[in-house]
Amino acid sequence: MAVSLWKKIFQTTKERILQQRRVSLYNVAHGYEEELIKKKLQQFAGGSINLSKEDNGIGILTLNNPQLMNAFTGTMMLELQEKVAELENWKDGKGLIICGAGNTFCSGSDLNAVKAISNCQDGMNMCMFMQNTLTRLMRLPLISVALIQGKAIGGGAELTTACDFRLMTPGSEIRFVHKHMGLVPGWGGAARLVQIVGSGAALRLLSGALKVDPERALRLGLSEETLLSSEESASLEEARAWLSQYTEGPASVIRAVKQVVTAGRELPLEDALRTEKDVFGTVWGGPANLQALVRRPKHK
Repeated sequence: MAVSLWKKIFQTTKERILQQRRVSLYNVAHGYEEELIKKKLQQFAGGSINLSKEDNGIGILTLNNPQLMNAFTGTMMLELQEKVAELENWKDGKGLIICGAGNTFCSGSDLNAVKAISNCQDGMNMCMFMQNTLTRLMRLPLISVALIQGKAIGGGAELTTACDFRLMTPGSEIRFVHKHMGLVPGWGGAARLVQIVGSGAALRLLSGALKVDPERALRLGLSEETLLSSEESASLEEARAWLSQYTEGPASVIRAVKQVVTAGRELPLEDALRTEKDVFGTVWGGPANLQALVRRPKHK
């Protein structure tokens, strides 16, 4: 009876945590018309978002629109939402690398789509759509890293901030060029940038539209490391090796670690503590925990 009750509580807790990750920032109460913006974005085709899931629990999400420096077309925005939903349901996933095809990361939005939805209502709906998607991406129970080759500008720079870490290749750059377009970030990039580098540095980067090369990114804490190679396949292999040091071990434990860190970052202290307690309950007495107890590792 007690075991059955505990399993029921365990399953309920896991389902509640999963549901929390999928909660949208915006809904109809905010004037958000998701189906309307989806229909409009569908009109602007081109490129693709490709996802491969490897046996080691690392996923590779590739922006594939190299003729436009991997700019987001309307259909790519829709595909990104679909891939994020797929990753939310990937129970064996532990890590995620986001990269671009053709030795560059992402140049933001396709201007053809931007011009066509330049009215206020469509712009706000697109903003809310991408904020919802990138927030879900950020909350994935996967340790994520943006592999920045070439340029990550505008919306591409915002996308890098939705990852837990950023790795840059020699000669690459991150640049928030929104000011030059008469805009501010709209995909959540400003808020996330403040969390990563602090308000002062974020204000300088946004108001100056400053080019952030690998050296400056390291100084700011915007990048974790500058890789050795700028070649596409070699840098991806370097990124795999870098990420693997944090994804080694059972998926249940790696995912739990990401969940408690996300809670600590986003929630008030008491709520974060309760979430940590709930997540702890999903791994306590689990296979990884029991195996560790059998091994009885010595404290050093």
